Formats: sequence, C-alpha cells, structure tokens
Amino acid sequence: MVRTDRCKKLCTCKEKPLDPEKPGGMERIDVDCSPSLLLNIALALQHVLVLSSLCALVVSALIQDVDKERIVAHVLFYSGVATLLQSWIGSRLPLIQAPSLDFLIPALVLLSTQSGTPMACRGQCIEAEEPVAPAHPIRELRGMTLVAGIVQFAVGFTGLSGFALGHCGPLVLAPVLCILGFSIYREAALLCSDHWGMATLAVILLMILSQYLHSFLRLSVFSVSRRLSVLLSVMVSWAVCAALVRWGHVHLTSVTQMFSTIRNTTFIQSTNSPHSSDFVFPNESVPWLDFPLPASVLPLLSGKSIAAGVAAGLSASISSPAVYVMAARLLKAPVPPAHACNRGLCVDGMGSVIAGLMGAPLGLCSSVSNACVIGLSQSGSRSTVQLAGVLLLILGVSPQLAQMLCSVPLAIHGAVLSVTYALAVATGIAYLQHADVDSGRNIFNIGFTMFMSLALPRWFRLHHSFIQTGVASVDVLLQSLVTLPVFFVGVLAFLLEHTVSGTLSERGLARHDGTKKILSLADQGFSPSPDAMYDPPRPVMKVLELTGFRTVLFCACRSPTVEEVLVTVPEMSSLLPDKDARVGSG
Repeated sequence: MVRTDRCKKLCTCKEKPLDPEKPGGMERIDVDCSPSLLLNIALALQHVLVLSSLCALVVSALIQDVDKERIVAHVLFYSGVATLLQSWIGSRLPLIQAPSLDFLIPALVLLSTQSGTPMACRGQCIEAEEPVAPAHPIRELRGMTLVAGIVQFAVGFTGLSGFALGHCGPLVLAPVLCILGFSIYREAALLCSDHWGMATLAVILLMILSQYLHSFLRLSVFSVSRRLSVLLSVMVSWAVCAALVRWGHVHLTSVTQMFSTIRNTTFIQSTNSPHSSDFVFPNESVPWLDFPLPASVLPLLSGKSIAAGVAAGLSASISSPAVYVMAARLLKAPVPPAHACNRGLCVDGMGSVIAGLMGAPLGLCSSVSNACVIGLSQSGSRSTVQLAGVLLLILGVSPQLAQMLCSVPLAIHGAVLSVTYALAVATGIAYLQHADVDSGRNIFNIGFTMFMSLALPRWFRLHHSFIQTGVASVDVLLQSLVTLPVFFVGVLAFLLEHTVSGTLSERGLARHDGTKKILSLADQGFSPSPDAMYDPPRPVMKVLELTGFRTVLFCACRSPTVEEVLVTVPEMSSLLPDKDARVGSG
C-alpha cells in the first residue's frame, strides 16, 4: 500500500493571480496562505461584522426579553468555537459557523404552535396581533437546537452527506445554490426598507470598492480596499447613519417591528421594543464581562421541539454541503471529497449540540454570507477564519462589545445580505455552463425545481393552517419541511436528476478513463484523488486511523488511502502468454 505524498504549503506562499491575462485582475489568497498581520486582522473583522449582524437579526426575531444582548453574546461565543473546530478538524474550508434560516423557520413554526396564534412567518402574517410568549420558549428552542445538532451529526457520521454530494451533478448544485441565495431576498428587502437611502449608500459603496475602483486606479491601496469592501462600506454607512440619527434626520425601526409587519407592510408600533437608533448608540447597562456558563436547566425535549429540530437538521444537512461546494468554487479549489464533507457536517452537529446544551436558542451551520465574502474579497485564508473565531470568543464573553458590534442599522445589514447572497445565486448559475442548457430535459428540471421551491414554501407560509393531522408534532414537522426552500429544492432536484433519463454529457457528467467513475464536468482540471487541503491535521488523522476506529461508521470521516500499483512493461509481458507460442500450439 503506497500513500500519496501530501504537499505542505508554507504560510509565506505566494498569492495566485485571479486572471493572469487581465492586467487589472487582483491576486487571490489561497486557503493555506496567510496575508500580512494587519490585513489578516481587518479581514477577520470583516467576517465578524457580517456574522454578528446576522446573529443579532436572528436572535432579535425570536427573543423578546431583556437578556437578548447576553444571548447574542453566547451565540457569538459558540459560533467561534464551531468555527475553530470546522477549520481544524472539519471540512478545513475557511467558513464561519452561524445561525441561519434553516433554524429560524422551524423555530418560528414552533413558537407559533406554542402561542396558539398564526405563525409569524417571516413578516408575512395575516393578523396583526403579536404572539403571546409561551411558558418556556427558550427551553424548547434549545431542545430544537439539540435535536438538530444530533441530526446533523448523524447525517455526517454515517456518510450520507458525502454519498449524496458525490451523486450531485451540476443540475443538482445549480438550483440548490440559486435557491440558497434567493431564500433570503424577502428578508433583505424588508431590512432595506428600514431606510432605503442608507441601504442604497451601502450598496453603492460596496460596488465601487469591489468592482469599479481597481479598474481606474491600480495601486496597492486600492487592492486592499477591494479586499475590505464589505468592512469599509459598512463602516462608512454606519458612521453616516449614526450622525443623521443623532441630528434627528433619520428615524429607524426595530427588529421586532420589522418581523411584526403585516401583508400591507405597515409596522406595528410597540412601546417596549428598542429602536434601531438604540442599537446605533448602545445601552450602557449591559455588562462588559459575562462568561457563557452552562444553563441551569436542561433543554426541553417535547414532541414539537423534536419535530422542529429534525426539520432544521435535515435542511442544514443540505445547505452546509452546498456552502462547502460554493466556497470551493469561489476559491478555485477542487470540490470537497466525501470524507471532508462528512467531517464538516459532524462538526456542524457538534456545534449545535454544544450550543443547545449551554443555553443558545439556535443551532449552527456554515454561513452563506460569509462564504460569499470570500468571493468579494478574493481572500480565503484559513488563518483569517481562525482569527475570526478567536475574535468571536472574545466578543462572546463581553455582552457590551457584542452589542456594540451588533448595532449595525438594519438597512445596512439588508444591503450586505443583498450583495453577498447574490453571489450564491451567481455561483449556482455558473454551474449550468457544464450541462446542456438547450436540452428539454434540463430546461424542465431546472425551471420546475426552482419555481416550485419558491412558490410552494410561500403558499404554505401563507396558509399555515392547511396541514392539520391532529398530532401537533407531526404538524410542526410537515409545516417546517414544506416551508424550508433549501430542503425543498434539494430533495426535488436530486429526485428529478436521478429519475428523468438523460445522457452523461447532457447532465454535465463524464466517465473518468482511469477509474471509470462518473465525475462532474465542473471538476475538470482537478486531480481525482483527494486534495491535501481537505486533510485534517496529522494528530487527528492518526486517531482516525487507529484500529478501534476502523468501523463502517467511522470510515465516513477518514481520508481514504490511495493505492498505487506500478507495473513495468517486462512484468506485464511475463504475465501474458507469448503470442508466437500460442500460434505455434494452435
């Protein structure tokens, strides 16, 4: 048995040009490379800023009590823990772990059944009354998070994630990535509606810094501005908004009011909900230091929380591998092998389980917006993400710092979501070039999958009382699954791709000449053997290669050994009968 040599890259490796034929092309920072210290800190702050705003938004949409700042800090802390684990023993891709819509939608379904009022389906409720808080909402949300983490871990641990990803061609990945980007367009527009002027300013600044500035002025400082386009545009827009709020020229809306909007987009005035101007100038009563200790009570595992957790875990098990593929595509790296995908999903599940046990109300999976920032900045260094994880740990023990960082106005946050999630849509569209786009089979599969994945979840959100089986837990499970666009598109695209007949070239696939395996045309140019960038550190590899771990389940997270048999021409000729002797005997 001969192992392939694993290449080792130094941190001082050179940056690779994005497009050598373009004089204005910016150099790309690869995974194993490390930028300068100051640039690395700035890139890490850029990731943290995008993540912290998303955490504040998701937590504020669910939690209405005075401990909201502390819960945000705890979520940031566990996001940092999961991010460090993901970059060390997980998929090894430069990804940030954060709450997502995969957990928010089942959580809203769960809370709606607890309160007995119509579901607060992401700003699309029919009635104006706010739901009455149930007796133990946090405990049930923690129970949902715990179950979701167990589902994520089980899908990765058994190898189902890597197996399914290996059977996903361009016509599966394209609609999944497109819907992954489209899934938040209503939330982004709703946040931008807080103040369209501030949102427009942030979008224009981001476009100028990332796309236009380097074309006119090719100086090194403008290359850095492009890498930090999200950070600089948010900071400038934030400063302008803070000044206008202080002078009384801008009046912003709270997160609670945003998610209490009715169909005609009028806001419900709440006397006790904080306004966005309060986020611009944080509350001084929030403590500076509060270490996230384990919760005093265990998560509540009711039938409804288990059902919501199963739905959230299944949806996250589809979205996270899609984010792995998107990040690899933006980094110009090979698609993640099965063992890396399985390890990554196991780490996602571990992060969700830890968060649920310690007191966080939402689970964790790979952040789409942070992955898209890699495409904007062309900086995918693993050291940057690890530094961001350390910064998240620091923010997690200080609710005051977390509140200050999460005080980005909602309109600016909506602008960042609009630009970053657009890259997910564009990456999905790019996968269509590898398939036959003129094929009637492909036209039907893509159009039907994407249309149904947008139309049906919206219809079920507006008609939440349609599913009534008489069993509350079953209702929560079905209602959560049919209102999750990513789960819907993943299942539908996979089924159509493998049930509707079509040739390999028509589906964007090809058979490898050496291994006879069916590979995606999107992977052309990369070696069929596992890439070294996805291998875990050597101590982890030694643990996984122990005799006690050589079982079927643990093999899903282990790097497969590669055997090379070198056969020389004399050896081959000695094994075959001599042609002349065979003719003479005949």
